[in-house]
Amino acid sequence: MSLVVTAMPLQAQRLPLPKNLISLLSPEGQILLQKSEAQAYYIPLMSQFVSQKNAAFCGVASVVMVLNALEVPVQVTSPWPQSYFTQDNIFNEKTEKVIPRYLIARQGMTLAELSYLIATYPVQVETLYGGDISIQQFRQIIRDNLENSNNFVLINYLRRTIGQERGGHISPIAAYNEESDQFLVLDVSRYKYPPVWVNTKTLWESTNTIDPVSKKTRGVVLISRPSET
Repeated sequence: MSLVVTAMPLQAQRLPLPKNLISLLSPEGQILLQKSEAQAYYIPLMSQFVSQKNAAFCGVASVVMVLNALEVPVQVTSPWPQSYFTQDNIFNEKTEKVIPRYLIARQGMTLAELSYLIATYPVQVETLYGGDISIQQFRQIIRDNLENSNNFVLINYLRRTIGQERGGHISPIAAYNEESDQFLVLDVSRYKYPPVWVNTKTLWESTNTIDPVSKKTRGVVLISRPSET
């Protein structure tokens, strides 16, 4: 199977990857993608890829990608009509009640706040805390979602656990390679790191860490279109 990989230019300020992670931009990383059978929304996500606009907007950028990939309609009053979500027009009265924009810019979002913010839009949302699911459940749940179109996964994880610098982070998961048991994380801070393949055990462990704000473990958010009745 031949796949088109969207080019993302390497930048000098990018941090070095630890040996346990595989860059999607490497020959090995692209082979892993070609051999992946669980990648139903790799292309939709890549076509909507955005970099977070500031250090705290990883969750915002991730939500924007998913809403655009799901083709959720944009309802915004502005001098310039837009048919897609941005890291500006995603905010409205409903999201402000979940968590104010200024607070996100200051400290980011917890897993619950991420879930509640997404749920203000017409999508189905399920939240799973890393401390509540086994590694087997983690693997199976995410893999099942990746095999079906119009289902998306956002992961809230601790960078340090997977060998990267700094603290908590949020990004979409785009594919799973069964042979190597690795998931592809589309890192929205691409000025720091490229999309990377991460071993399932390591990625699960990174969600089973305590968020200092919520005092709960991090985890994953599953997003899909509402079922038709």
